[in-house]
Amino acid sequence: MEDLKAYFAEKKGMGVLSTSGADGTVNAAVFSRPHCMPDGTLAFIMPERKTHRNLLENPRAHYLFREDGPGYRGKRISLRKMKEEKDSDLLYELRKREGGPDKGKPLHLVFFFVEAVLPLIGAL
Repeated sequence: MEDLKAYFAEKKGMGVLSTSGADGTVNAAVFSRPHCMPDGTLAFIMPERKTHRNLLENPRAHYLFREDGPGYRGKRISLRKMKEEKDSDLLYELRKREGGPDKGKPLHLVFFFVEAVLPLIGAL
């Protein structure tokens, strides 16, 4: 987990969190880098939209992060939802941006167990 914490502290780029609902319909949404928690989980702050609704039906997700710069460098991370908090103090401590299209609406801090980490290109 320390490797991911150092990685995300150092690297800039674009991330996509993919989920699917109980019926198998897939959704992909742009998300910032995850918060690396002391217990080894990764956490994302999310509004009550499609990604969050899917996670209520199916706890599995996949995060793809592409580093800024030339070429194709980054990580693919398989995730399993562990728990979530709604509008918690911790969520607002971690939150870096105010406002946006969901200003004033409920937010969730969703915690994930990391099942696998792969490079962006190629398989191990």
